[in-house]
Amino acid sequence: MSGTDRTKTAADLPGPVVILVEPQLGENIGMAARAMGNFGLTRLRIVNPRDGWPNLHATRAAAGADHIIDTVELFDTVQAAVADLNLLFATTARPHDQAKPVVGPDIAASEIVAHIAGGGGAGILFGRERYGLQAEEVGLADRIITFPVNPAFASLNLAQAVLLVGYEWFKHAAGGVLPNAMPERSPRAGKEQVASFFDNLVTELDKVEFLRPPEKRDTMLVNLRNIFTRMEPTKQDMHTLHGVVMAIAEGRKGPAKGGVLDGAQATRLRALLAEQGGAGKPSDDGGSVRGLARLLRRNPTDAERLLWDALRSDRRFAGNFKRQTPVGRHIPDFVSFTQRVAVELLNADETQAIAADRAARKSWLEQRNYRVMVLAATDVESNLAAALDQLAAAATPEV
Repeated sequence: MSGTDRTKTAADLPGPVVILVEPQLGENIGMAARAMGNFGLTRLRIVNPRDGWPNLHATRAAAGADHIIDTVELFDTVQAAVADLNLLFATTARPHDQAKPVVGPDIAASEIVAHIAGGGGAGILFGRERYGLQAEEVGLADRIITFPVNPAFASLNLAQAVLLVGYEWFKHAAGGVLPNAMPERSPRAGKEQVASFFDNLVTELDKVEFLRPPEKRDTMLVNLRNIFTRMEPTKQDMHTLHGVVMAIAEGRKGPAKGGVLDGAQATRLRALLAEQGGAGKPSDDGGSVRGLARLLRRNPTDAERLLWDALRSDRRFAGNFKRQTPVGRHIPDFVSFTQRVAVELLNADETQAIAADRAARKSWLEQRNYRVMVLAATDVESNLAAALDQLAAAATPEV
């Protein structure tokens, strides 16, 4: 019963009577009742059900449409079942050679809605599973309903026929309103907001040299701008897109928590960079080294990630330290320009090349009046609070 929600108010619309003529199987009656419930029809009359009434199979097949099954009206003849109605439709897929208007379910539904609104009573006849309605039963109707189906295979299941008519009736009676319309959107973004976002996007794209070659830059910008103007973004859309761009940009620059490498891989990458001469020395393959350095900046080791999170949240340091930021030709792990303090993390089992690279960096920084503090990565991971206390003491200016 997917889609059934007992907490919602049922549709309360005056509708036509559904009349099943001598149905054979209880399951078909139950499925017809279920189809009625789907589209707000509640009045079901049955003429001479073959297997009697009530019928357990019908109740089970109704799948919760008990309010229809429990109020079924039984009749011995079709004439008795339609006696109180003054607009009657007969559903059939076979020609009966009767001078009677033939309409589709949509036209019939429109007539039924108008007729009931004027105080009339309307009904729809559905025939037997095997051969439908007899000619004299069709003769009782004012109109014939037929469906636009494949003429070579026109037979419909009883419940299917009820569902098609019920759908068209409910669509007209309820004004065609869909139950799950799109929720109210935030106001549409103004041109100024879109332009501000686009300028920010272009700035970040320029940093990664996306808009190249130069002779195609203008065309690329027009194409990009058209993407956002076609989508008619809301203010919330612009806020979200701006956040996405900044998250990607920050991840590229370094402060992002995640990355494409885990802590162990980042540690090995640091060793490789040191062995290639470090960020401050020339290399035969400078482009590759610079690429690896950028990768390292957005992929901190586990200890770097822990310490960076703490430096941004601890009131003693918040806003003072930067991560993987150049100081001259060197890039310490962390640096505070205001306090002139640099922090280096010492990883276990690091190579001689890494140690030599750090020593050269430490000497260079100290010559320029930076206090350089070396913290063991294992100490940061095992006792972060003590490492932060050490750093706070080192960052306090000497009197």
